[in-house]
Amino acid sequence: MAFYIVRRLAAGAVLALIITLLVYLLLSTSFEDVARTILGQGATDEATAALMEARGWTRPVIVQYVDWLGGAVRGDFGQSVFTSLPVLASVIQRLAVTLSVIVPALLITSILSVLLGVWAASRGGFVDRFAQIIAILGFILPGLLLAIGLVVIFGVQLGWLPATGYVPFGDDPAGWVRSITIPVIVLVTAGVANMSAQVRGRMIDELRRDYVRTLRTRGIPYRRIVMKHALRNAGSPALTVMSLEFIQMFGAALIIENVFALPGFGSYAFNASLQGDIPVILGISAFGVVLVTIVNLVTDIANGWLNPKARIR
Repeated sequence: MAFYIVRRLAAGAVLALIITLLVYLLLSTSFEDVARTILGQGATDEATAALMEARGWTRPVIVQYVDWLGGAVRGDFGQSVFTSLPVLASVIQRLAVTLSVIVPALLITSILSVLLGVWAASRGGFVDRFAQIIAILGFILPGLLLAIGLVVIFGVQLGWLPATGYVPFGDDPAGWVRSITIPVIVLVTAGVANMSAQVRGRMIDELRRDYVRTLRTRGIPYRRIVMKHALRNAGSPALTVMSLEFIQMFGAALIIENVFALPGFGSYAFNASLQGDIPVILGISAFGVVLVTIVNLVTDIANGWLNPKARIR
């Protein structure tokens, strides 16, 4: 297991290296545009060339990347071109905001999806059709439209929840809950639609297996069979779906955070891309790869715990 963890982490490091190199090569074509953005569109060619020289952007691209990589290995991701703030501290701060929205949404999604999926698969009939209707509605309802509708109703008309903005948990726990309620509802709606359908399908497959019929002939209560045996066997695929759902929610943060004016990872990445803030874009790319690698690794370990046959040596 230890060797597997080290191997996966090493693979994640190599992937981060490749992605950041590709990103740097792509960004290197826009160095002059970034310099003109900093100086203003009326800047002369001489002033632009002088700024590029001062920033080191006239050196060979591979040399610039190696310098950046050496600093990143030491924990120095540079400073933002436009704000001069350290990239590492800014990314961690923004990532904390994003996770404070995604983690509650993922927990609620997982609980509701498991309950709904198991309930539908074990009961069938009207309950099963009801669960499928819920899933279909979640699929067809656009997240952006739902977000705007919730803001108009609960934020503008009723005034129960803030329409935009974010309150840190440390400053006001109740205010934090109110500020993330609508974004969490939007993420949960889409997440339950996807995950509950996956849990339902897997549970139906498990309940049709021979061992379930054997256990029932022995007089074991059906509820115990469902909760102790079938759900455990269906848990491994459900964990995989949950990890994919986490990554999807992380991607959806780009839209959610801009709609609700949340100072998170997604809005930070969006603004940095618009400005061409090279150190920030590189830092975001590296952190994104590392986060996905860790999530996948934790999922594999959890799957091995649930399913002895899938345990990694």
